[in-house]
Amino acid sequence: MSRDVFSSDRARWSRRLRPVWAVLTVSGLALGSATPALARPAPAVPAARDAVVAGAPADRAGVEARLTRLARRLVAAGAPGVIVRVDDGRGRPIEIAEQAPWAARDHRLDVGDEFRMGSNTKTMMATLVLQLVAEGRLGLDDPVERWLPGSVPNGGAITVRMLLNHTSGLFDYTGDSALRPAILGTDRHRWTSAELLALGTKHEPLFPPGTKWSYSNTNYAAVGALLEQVTGVSPADLLRDRIARPLGLRHTYLATDGGWRGRYVRGYEPDAAHMPPGVPAEFRTVAGVHHDGQVDVSGNDPSWGGSAGAVVSTAADWSRFYTALMSGRLLPAAQLAQLRTTVPMDPENPVDGPGYGLGVETVTTPCGTIWAHEGGITGYSSANYTDGTGGRTATVLVPTEFRYEFEADPKLAEADRALQTAVICTMFGKPVPTTAATAQSG
Repeated sequence: MSRDVFSSDRARWSRRLRPVWAVLTVSGLALGSATPALARPAPAVPAARDAVVAGAPADRAGVEARLTRLARRLVAAGAPGVIVRVDDGRGRPIEIAEQAPWAARDHRLDVGDEFRMGSNTKTMMATLVLQLVAEGRLGLDDPVERWLPGSVPNGGAITVRMLLNHTSGLFDYTGDSALRPAILGTDRHRWTSAELLALGTKHEPLFPPGTKWSYSNTNYAAVGALLEQVTGVSPADLLRDRIARPLGLRHTYLATDGGWRGRYVRGYEPDAAHMPPGVPAEFRTVAGVHHDGQVDVSGNDPSWGGSAGAVVSTAADWSRFYTALMSGRLLPAAQLAQLRTTVPMDPENPVDGPGYGLGVETVTTPCGTIWAHEGGITGYSSANYTDGTGGRTATVLVPTEFRYEFEADPKLAEADRALQTAVICTMFGKPVPTTAATAQSG
């Protein structure tokens, strides 16, 4: 498949965050720059909860009303619903849940509902690896062959770091047609990290290790296998014991089947008759519960996401995770610095463009430097943001994915971009630049 359903981070970065970045740029505000090298240090981290600059949103009620209007606009454009949570570090977070009437008849959306986070999983998996690095149990520059002998092509030249920052050159396993039934929900096979890794590594590498950047879920299938090899404990149990329980994340877990542990968001894709024309024919028929021209896919098995994309969480849990991560609670300073050391994601713009660290993405906008990840898995699209300290966080969760994934719905994409722009600026306590605000009102 040309773009996998939850490695859409790379593709959707250009559709979501890079357009957000472009909208902010045309307002005439300057962007920061970074070192033009394959590996570049993280941007300077601001002091926690920096004072809000002049021109910040005038009142909380007005800001919340504006975000609510944008959330409703997204629903009017065709989204089944949307959850928004923004914490600017100055008091009670803004929390919004909006949904289409037909979806409300099925399930009343709540901000605290569990949600499939897709590729946001990678940030947690990278955190687990870095904890083991801090404990001296493995090294970022260890060759993968040391831990997974015979399992990865070029394993002697690919390092753990290259898996985490997507410079390994490994083919993305979600591009293999054998996985398509799982993505569509017609296959109930319970996928393991080893199977997903084998699916990706049967293909020729894309480039020599360490020479380019290319998003690949196979990297994190290897990370899952590596974590289990080093510790003797499954990634699901490691996440529970090292992240979820210590932080009190009661609704965060690595899903190994289609079951849920709490109240959850129903995820939808259009049925074949209502799927936008831009979605390829082979992805137009999705399994699930059919009604109102939509297919409820929330009972489908997400195990094909594995350690690359099968985490379930909530907006509030993810905020707590980001705060703990960026403030140094989960990692010592040395490992946090490694997490923030990025490589360019866009070869045409290696200086000012987005960068990828170890399981986390970053881009500098006039509203502030965001650290983020996005995720997309059938029926679920997510974006989580934070600043450099974890003192500010934001989340946007939309229970549909294919219309984003295949760039099939321009109206939905425009409404989404407007909401993402406003959410990022609100997180920093800053107004949306005039040009962007004008675009949002159109």
